[in-house]
Amino acid sequence: MNQKEFLKPIIAKTLKGLREKQRMSQEDLAGACEVDRAYISMIEVGKYEPSMTKIFELCSALKIKPSHFVQLLEIEIEKLNPKGRE
Repeated sequence: MNQKEFLKPIIAKTLKGLREKQRMSQEDLAGACEVDRAYISMIEVGKYEPSMTKIFELCSALKIKPSHFVQLLEIEIEKLNPKGRE
């Protein structure tokens, strides 16, 4: 499995988890980022991969630093790839 194939679902799981932890609906997050709720849904099911600009906007709406979001992604990647293989 290449990186892109497993990164989308990790982004999806992480974003959904953060959103739910903040008790935000997809509609709330979409409104804060000025996107359609369907866009948030498509990210959360792994169909879309947000741009870096959009990640910054999502993180701002979730009140976290983008670096924290990336750290969470790295933790999930490590779980799939514990020996550091690329």
